Amino acid sequence: MTELPDWMHPPRAEGWLAEDLDHLPDAPRHTELIHGALVFLVAPLPCRHGEVVTLLAAALREQVPSHVRVGREMTVKLDERNRLAPDLLVTTADHDGDRTWFTPDEVRLVIEVVSPESAHRDRTVKLRKYAEAGIRHYWCVEDESGAPVVHVYELDEATSAYAPAGIFRGVLKRPVPFEISLDLDKLGP
Repeated sequence: MTELPDWMHPPRAEGWLAEDLDHLPDAPRHTELIHGALVFLVAPLPCRHGEVVTLLAAALREQVPSHVRVGREMTVKLDERNRLAPDLLVTTADHDGDRTWFTPDEVRLVIEVVSPESAHRDRTVKLRKYAEAGIRHYWCVEDESGAPVVHVYELDEATSAYAPAGIFRGVLKRPVPFEISLDLDKLGP
């Protein structure tokens, strides 16, 4: 067994904290912190995953209000022990080229495009964590025989949990977090 590189050892006895992710230059590009544990995406993602993320980002950018931005490959610092990296997010934060994370109050929507490697986290762990952090809208994009299906959730403030707001095939129309109309078939092959 090979020895772990120094950067993989937590800097303190109680483990990793959210700010530690900014000081791991050798970590894989897609590194998250969940319950104080580092989670790496090391398996290659299917080409289809990147295509869906890119096409969805472009479609959303055409529709967002002027004070809203669509981002990818950014993390959301939920608390000191959780810093998640959604595939896409919609934020009202001002642009800052040096920024590495957003706070939940700056995020209006998080989107996860499910892959075999991330399926459990996207459908259960992240669903719960984003809701507990108060992010009002969550989309989980699944593949159904080569066509995208979007499971949409809205935050129920009384329970601090997500309630299903619909399963969309073909066309997705939503009035929140802004007026959205997407032709999901354009995200397909």
